Amino acid sequence: MINGGPSRGQVVLSMEGVTKEFPGTPPVRALRGIDLEVQRGELVGVVGPSGSGKSTLLHIMGTLDLPTSGRVTVAGYDVAELSDKDLSAVRARHIGFVFQQFHLLDGYTSMDNVGDGLLYTGLPIGARRELAVATLRRVGLGHRIDHPAGKLSGGERQRVAVARAILGRPDIVLADEPTGNLDSKSSDAIVELLEELNSDGITLLVITHNREMAERFSRQVSIRDGLIESDSLAMGVGA
Repeated sequence: MINGGPSRGQVVLSMEGVTKEFPGTPPVRALRGIDLEVQRGELVGVVGPSGSGKSTLLHIMGTLDLPTSGRVTVAGYDVAELSDKDLSAVRARHIGFVFQQFHLLDGYTSMDNVGDGLLYTGLPIGARRELAVATLRRVGLGHRIDHPAGKLSGGERQRVAVARAILGRPDIVLADEPTGNLDSKSSDAIVELLEELNSDGITLLVITHNREMAERFSRQVSIRDGLIESDSLAMGVGA
């Protein structure tokens, strides 16, 4: 049974000796031994060039894929000990996702795109829509509640995606290149929104190739060739 979650100040994500290999001749070693902990309330930027292992890392953090070896714990749950059903429950209740491509249904309104994030929780549709409206207002889209997602600007679409990710108050939100499809003005606005949400207590880990963006966050982790190259927390830098 999946419920609850860590208390404030506890570790929400832990990776110990995590490796990931993909079949090939020779096999591709995407991750070569990752050790990482994220505490509740942190805002972490994970930065690295293309091919460094960032996307693989995010998939394993989000339980979308399993490591070849090592231990992954999310919200207190050891991923290796969970059934497929329980892994799905962990994703639904404890992890929020924000992707570069938004992944919105263009014909649906902002409200319904956000509310569908709680589709499998058993909440009635009225309650889901009420929460969706409140969350859209929180991310600055109170004027776009009934607007079809396909008619929103890129920055507005990403705000809808952020609202969907935080709707159920997950233990951690994983954002994969959240500004990758945006112009500089919209990118700055999304980064400011992430910072505001973190100041309200939401734990965020942002995967990016943009070092300038990562440097705005209280903690920066650099990954290269499947290994953590540096961590500002370990160096005593950042909050």
